[in-house]
Amino acid sequence: MNDTEKLVEAATRGDDIAIDELLNRYLPGLRAFIRLRSGRMLRAKESASDLAQSVCREVLQHMDRFQYGGESGFKSWLYTTALRKIANRQAFYQAARRDARREISGGPGDDEQRKTELLECYGNFYTPSQHAMAHEELARIEEAFEKMPEDYRDVICYARILGLSHKEIAELMDRTEGAVRTLLSRALTRLAEVLDDAS
Repeated sequence: MNDTEKLVEAATRGDDIAIDELLNRYLPGLRAFIRLRSGRMLRAKESASDLAQSVCREVLQHMDRFQYGGESGFKSWLYTTALRKIANRQAFYQAARRDARREISGGPGDDEQRKTELLECYGNFYTPSQHAMAHEELARIEEAFEKMPEDYRDVICYARILGLSHKEIAELMDRTEGAVRTLLSRALTRLAEVLDDAS
């Protein structure tokens, strides 16, 4: 059993130190996931850091509901909670009919250190040549991601942000492992093309 699996098991038993360690371990990836899945409107309204903290609070409040499913089970639970939070906040702002286009992209609280952490997570799916420009063009990466089909965005997030195996992704997406490999390859190729077109 590796270190993370031990932490998950201890967290399942209610060990507060293990829970805190797990959340801190996944926080940078969680922020990146939230920014990629939030869309421009929500990013303009709220920072990924605030949303990530909100997700962590919710996970802490309901830790007793988590049944040990190993590291992948914990990550899936964490990111499913994040998707639900994103959907709720998007619905809130859409219902209020607020115009996010006039506000600064990125939301309050996403300072340079947070942006550096996001870029480290995004580095899992863009090339080294794109990395040189990435720090100045964080929004360009996110806008390119928004232009991708939903299944492309899903498979990239599952594989490169959550770090799930092809088998785990296949179960989540109701596809074969071979289909997941093909989809991920196409999605990464398409993302690279969109980024190149935008440069």
